[in-house]
Amino acid sequence: MPEKNTYPVQLVQPDGRRVFDRTHAPLVADVDGEDLRALFTDMTVARRIDTEATALQRQGQLGLWPPLLGQEAAQIGSAHALHPDDYVFCSYREAGVAYVRGVPPEQLTRLWRGAAHSCWDADAVKMTNPAIVVGAQGLHATGYAYAAHLEGAEIATIAYFGDGATSQGDIAEALGFSASWGAPVVFFCQNNHWAISAPVRTQSATPLANRALGYGIPGVQVDGNDALAVLAVTRQAVIRARSGGGPSFIEAITYRMGPHTTADDPTRYRAPAELELWQRRDPIDRMRRLLEREGLWDSEFEQRVTATADDVAKRVRSATLAVPDPGPMELFDHVYSTPHRLVDEERREYADYLEGVRS
Repeated sequence: MPEKNTYPVQLVQPDGRRVFDRTHAPLVADVDGEDLRALFTDMTVARRIDTEATALQRQGQLGLWPPLLGQEAAQIGSAHALHPDDYVFCSYREAGVAYVRGVPPEQLTRLWRGAAHSCWDADAVKMTNPAIVVGAQGLHATGYAYAAHLEGAEIATIAYFGDGATSQGDIAEALGFSASWGAPVVFFCQNNHWAISAPVRTQSATPLANRALGYGIPGVQVDGNDALAVLAVTRQAVIRARSGGGPSFIEAITYRMGPHTTADDPTRYRAPAELELWQRRDPIDRMRRLLEREGLWDSEFEQRVTATADDVAKRVRSATLAVPDPGPMELFDHVYSTPHRLVDEERREYADYLEGVRS
């Protein structure tokens, strides 16, 4: 029976000091100074994307945006552990993962502006578009992984979801199927403590990683604000999946410092003291302190990171404002890859309706 670690894996403390961990430190022994700088840069860019998109929504340019503020280490650390041919199945909050996978910043907001059915070409970056149905991507990842296994492809798939999704039947079914058939899936749960207004303690009486053990899947808790630790445990799970070892479950313990979406007001259900506690554990501040301690921080690097983040934010804003409004009949395009009788019928009915409105 798989065993779970009795404490969250941590390799860097909030003050930037390294933690000795003979089990997990070797998994990132090859990570040098430039790699650490790359992690910090991508985390900073992810936050800047999030800040810009939130501002665009507040200014009426996006219909909705799901912030990732506070979850940068969980997303960037795990994304850096993936191989180019691994396939990502995301929820709706993984803009940071999308950036690392190579999604052009100009494409990150098209869905949220209501101008397209999707944001990017999934096959081009091996990552699905935002999944609005909570937990459904767990089943999609499992099916894809099992099919790839049958075809002999030595890849991993990774399913990102939040703590709230673990209360959905889709995730339970995905865990059961993947365990029974050895599907090479990494289940990556970003436990950000809040499923909209429901705290994680009301969803589970045991750590979420423990749930995996009931399916015979190894589960691990990791400090989700420690990018290096997240990188290590995700690498471990990806190696297991790609080598035929089957599924793994990672619970990255982090915190959603912003609202669930821009339609949410977290002050109605969350105490200010709780937010202040987690702000002191900010993942980007932690990585900066590590860089400072190891002599990898200087003003030139800081300016370069800021310039990169500002440039990406500018690209996001410019592209968002330039997206043309789609025509009403485009609603029926790309629903299916081939012509479909019911869609054709609905298209004709809607065209007749619009003609009636115009006349």
